[in-house]
Amino acid sequence: MSSVIDIENISKVYRRSVVDFEYGKLKLRFKERVVHALKNLSFNVEDGEVFGLLGPNGAGKSTLIKILMTIHYPTTGSARIYGKPYWNVGVKRKIGFLPENPYFYDYLTGDEFLDFYGRLYEMPEEKIEKRIPEVLKLVGLDNFDIEKLPLKGYSKGMIQRIGLAQAILSDPSLIILDEPLSGLDPLGRKELRDVILKLKEQGKTIFFSSHILQDVETICDRVAILYQGELLNVGKMTDLLSTDITGYEVQVNTYHKELIQTLEEKAEKALVHEGEVFLFFPAGIDINAILRQISETDEKAQIISVSPRRETLEDYFIRKIKMGE
Repeated sequence: MSSVIDIENISKVYRRSVVDFEYGKLKLRFKERVVHALKNLSFNVEDGEVFGLLGPNGAGKSTLIKILMTIHYPTTGSARIYGKPYWNVGVKRKIGFLPENPYFYDYLTGDEFLDFYGRLYEMPEEKIEKRIPEVLKLVGLDNFDIEKLPLKGYSKGMIQRIGLAQAILSDPSLIILDEPLSGLDPLGRKELRDVILKLKEQGKTIFFSSHILQDVETICDRVAILYQGELLNVGKMTDLLSTDITGYEVQVNTYHKELIQTLEEKAEKALVHEGEVFLFFPAGIDINAILRQISETDEKAQIISVSPRRETLEDYFIRKIKMGE
């Protein structure tokens, strides 16, 4: 599989002047503040994969994306996209981009907005007319009366969708999205995840940043983890996450007070609500013995589910961040 993006030892240093103010005798001094936003990053994004760039706020995710989009420039290092320098104009024609906080002209309707971007992409008029209903259907806006509703009347989820529609309007082969799932409700995130997977089925390469780890875990082929500008790790989910059992989740229906008390004492955590008991046991416990105890103590008890817990991306992420501190 060939590389679409090759990031080579990219660093970004911001130098800012700050005022050191003293009230007594009114002293003003200017000091230089140095911020190392990125520190020697090197990794690649392969053709046809969904690649997630992870990290807490301030990790450098948006800075890296802005460099790839030539909004910012690296202090050292460089990047290549489709084998050419990232700033190459021809390369830009292959990219669709959605920034983290897009600002669109409020009084354009959805179709006017997409028509405007189609002209910016220098698409022929007949192709724009054909492409607009296709992308609206793909992002789930085809059932809205967008030819009449101005963008200022759009919800957060609709803005994300119309923003994604403009990013894919020109049928780019590489789609770069900065926090596309941020601010969406669970249904909106699920629907946008489905759109990303549909784009992958079409052979697109998707590179996006996020801090919503559950969503990333379900759709990404590979991830890179940033923390304070440094790359902590990069790889496939199957390579990063341990398959060892870290504990057990058990759901039981019982009103037997003595049994519930005994289970609570053995569990790491227990939640009880109107006969529904949710138990979380550590990995070393004999889970079969626990299940026998439930059946023998309360014949009316119903064991609804028993689920082994394994390391999630969130578990891995927190563990790597703590190691990097």
